[in-house]
Amino acid sequence: MTRKISVLGLVLLLAGVALASREKSVKLTGYIIDNACSGRATTENGAEKVKNHTTKCAQMPKCAESGYALFVDNKLYKLDSDGNKKAAEVLKSTKLEKGLQVEIEGTLDGETLKVKSIKEVSS
Repeated sequence: MTRKISVLGLVLLLAGVALASREKSVKLTGYIIDNACSGRATTENGAEKVKNHTTKCAQMPKCAESGYALFVDNKLYKLDSDGNKKAAEVLKSTKLEKGLQVEIEGTLDGETLKVKSIKEVSS
């Protein structure tokens, strides 16, 4: 019985290590865009369209409800629920009308960015 418990404990420990290694700590700087409008990033001149996306649009009810993503090096990373709340706060407090650039620290799990901190950066 003790051996079975030890083996089970080892299996659980290894599973935890495997899951933890999937998530990668990152510090990314890019542009915030709402998920409803994020299709712009995949079009021709997508980077320019994201940079010109207005903060007013990103705060519209349907856009805000869709959540947010970070656009970095022609790639989108969806923010987790905590990150969406933090992005909404930054959008409300910025004086910029378009092209909100932020630095996000967190962990990357596939295409999802689990946000620990987010701050606006000067362009």
